[in-house]
Amino acid sequence: MEIHKCISCGENLIGSNYVKFPCPNCDEMIYRCKRCRKLANRYVCPTCGFEGP
Repeated sequence: MEIHKCISCGENLIGSNYVKFPCPNCDEMIYRCKRCRKLANRYVCPTCGFEGP
């Protein structure tokens, strides 16, 4: 079982308490906890530098 971290806050993501989606710019998978997504916390893609809410 692979454990991912939220790209915004660094929290370990376990179970269904997160979302994953491809970066709109380069298709790298982005993982975010539901709290950061709900608060629209900023994230930066580690591959291409795309910044999103």
